[in-house]
Amino acid sequence: MNWKRFGAVFAALALCLASLAGCAQEKPDVTGMGGDLLAAIQAKGEITVAMEGTWAPWTYHDEGDELVGYDVEVAKAIGEKLGVKVNFVEGEWSGLLAGLDSGRYDIMVNGVEIDESRREKYDFSIPYATNRTVVIVRADDDSIQSMEDLAGKKTANTLNSTYAAVGEAYGAQVTGVDDFIQTIELLTSGRIDATLNAEVSYYDYLNTHPDAQVKIACTDPQATQVAIPMRKGEETKALREAIDKALAELAQEGTLAELSVKYFGMDITQTQ
Repeated sequence: MNWKRFGAVFAALALCLASLAGCAQEKPDVTGMGGDLLAAIQAKGEITVAMEGTWAPWTYHDEGDELVGYDVEVAKAIGEKLGVKVNFVEGEWSGLLAGLDSGRYDIMVNGVEIDESRREKYDFSIPYATNRTVVIVRADDDSIQSMEDLAGKKTANTLNSTYAAVGEAYGAQVTGVDDFIQTIELLTSGRIDATLNAEVSYYDYLNTHPDAQVKIACTDPQATQVAIPMRKGEETKALREAIDKALAELAQEGTLAELSVKYFGMDITQTQ
């Protein structure tokens, strides 16, 4: 064996492995600003916000096809506090969090409820609203009187949503759909037994569809908190702090409460 040649090859291999290890340990800077997402946003003068655009009154299109809603105005108010424009990007719920993961979106403002599985994966702002989950059934259906009655029932919700998770937790067979309107269509046609959604979204739907043959069967006794998710880590630390400060100021100024009454007909911003 040519030991001299073997030693050279071994040294080169060791150097290559060390280089690879270093690359694996070093997280790439996707912000272009030393890993500070807030600095990157302010340098660009724009924050990219993800939302569905199909979930009234949180985020939807009005009769003139303009994107409106509680979360739309909350996001705009945050943008003003940060001194940047807001670029709204709409998409189906299933792809919004994935876009957040990949860096396509900076934040997601879409009535996102905090739960333990999401806390493990994302960092959240302070809560800016509360939400109560209701079970919606056909007007002539009295088979569901409590959350426990969901066991074995067919429901429909956007996959990976809190509502789908709650339904599954109570034993429901959950079918994945794109949005709230689709769930109501499945419900009224008899293809599912129930759907779970926000209490305020249900009443908003009744305001525009007063003849709808649906009703609330029961309410989840535990209210949830709504906040803004973003990627976990030091990259978003300054951004989280800036958004928390903006939300706290908007709450103190009464802006959040005013927007809540405007879109929900009630103040859902009291998070304590």
